[in-house]
Amino acid sequence: MTRSHRNAILAANDLQLLAQCEVDTYRASGPGGQKRNKTSSAVRLRHLETGQIVIAEESRSQHENKARALRRLRLALALYARCELSTDNATETVRQFVTSAGRIEISARNDQYPLVVADVLDLVAHAGGQVREAAQHLGITTSQLSRFLTSDGKILNAVNDLRKAAHLPPLKPSAD
Repeated sequence: MTRSHRNAILAANDLQLLAQCEVDTYRASGPGGQKRNKTSSAVRLRHLETGQIVIAEESRSQHENKARALRRLRLALALYARCELSTDNATETVRQFVTSAGRIEISARNDQYPLVVADVLDLVAHAGGQVREAAQHLGITTSQLSRFLTSDGKILNAVNDLRKAAHLPPLKPSAD
């Protein structure tokens, strides 16, 4: 998958992304009373091109669960769909969210979040798992990039998978 194709998938609106998925609805088990046990409100999405599967079953509303599943799918694609890149292209998306203090600051609710995560992980992969080299490409310190990579358990797992493949020790979760 090319970077532009992956990023087009990540930037697609909900209807476009749903069209690329197999959608299953089912009855979720667990607490929630009679309504939960009688309605098919849980949602499972399988992205046909990549095979990524996500579920959402927290809400009694199928619409809310579908929206959650789409957010989760975008993040799953960002975490695990690595692409070859030219470092110039990857840094332009991320640099929009680098503060004057040299921190990557973006809310997980921001629509650009999956794109930023994907590009940062592509840079780390391009650098052979070396956080210092990836930070240099971004023009930020190693500690600031490490803080971003360890701020979310899913990102940390993805970067540690990259580091493991490169025979490097894993990063440890931040103490924040």
